[in-house]
Amino acid sequence: MAITANMIKELREMTGAGMMDCKKALTEADGNMEKAVEILREKGLAKAAKKAGRIAAEGLVATYVSEDGKTAALVEVNSETDFVAKNELFKTFVDETAKQAVLTKTDNIEDFMKEAWHLDNSKTVQDVLTEKISVIGENLNIRRFVKYEIESGIIATYIHGGGRIGVMVHLDCNSSSDKLAEAGKNIAMQIAAVYPKYITIDEVPADYVEKEREILKQQALNEGKPANIVEKMIEGRLKKSLKEICLMDQAYIRDPEMTVSQYLDSVSKEIGDKVTIKAFVRYETGEGIEKKEENFAEEVAKQMNQ
Repeated sequence: MAITANMIKELREMTGAGMMDCKKALTEADGNMEKAVEILREKGLAKAAKKAGRIAAEGLVATYVSEDGKTAALVEVNSETDFVAKNELFKTFVDETAKQAVLTKTDNIEDFMKEAWHLDNSKTVQDVLTEKISVIGENLNIRRFVKYEIESGIIATYIHGGGRIGVMVHLDCNSSSDKLAEAGKNIAMQIAAVYPKYITIDEVPADYVEKEREILKQQALNEGKPANIVEKMIEGRLKKSLKEICLMDQAYIRDPEMTVSQYLDSVSKEIGDKVTIKAFVRYETGEGIEKKEENFAEEVAKQMNQ
């Protein structure tokens, strides 16, 4: 498979490795991006294992919480340009889409698009989206949504960067207080900042752990470490790696001397009731979407010549 400049650029953005190292890894992996990342990690050339993908699409994420606080939704709506993402008409549409997601009876985006719009039952969600595309003049897309419905505890939400990152987290507790609400906001900010993938290590799939172990083993051997100490070494590194992706084991951002688990224990003592994290979701606008790059000057010239 031919290795293109765009492929090398994408791999550099994902790993932070040098251009020639990226080219060699892609050649060795026959153009397979995920395999190339593994090769760079094994050689100790990748800065991190963050493979969420290029963040290139524009748009906004938004949340909506019901008046009783027991239902909430997080949505992502994409636009073609950052300019439109700052448009008040677009922002209002995204907020209304979040409210639609709180009222929905489905968890499927295709069925969601067919539902009656909450502000005008004569139109579907798709009808309203089509209207917005016509008025705004750009292709828009309701990409995804998630809805939480709870019986106890609270749903905390947090929006960062004017709609670039959105978080929703369910903290369960039999008591309700300002302290619990504060803890919810703090945990949501933690998730936005550090991007955990799981709540606890017990949730990490066995195949993920095994794959990570193999990568770390190859990395240690490539560093020239003696085979007799490699096994002990990789277990320590594996434990550290898993802690970084598990929320309860992460260093708490507002006090790195304690873990998130220890922070929640302190909150539980203050409230007088056990606080647990039941679920969380984090959306980052455009994650995993590769946007076509175009030269702006060429695009303007093209339109003028039409």
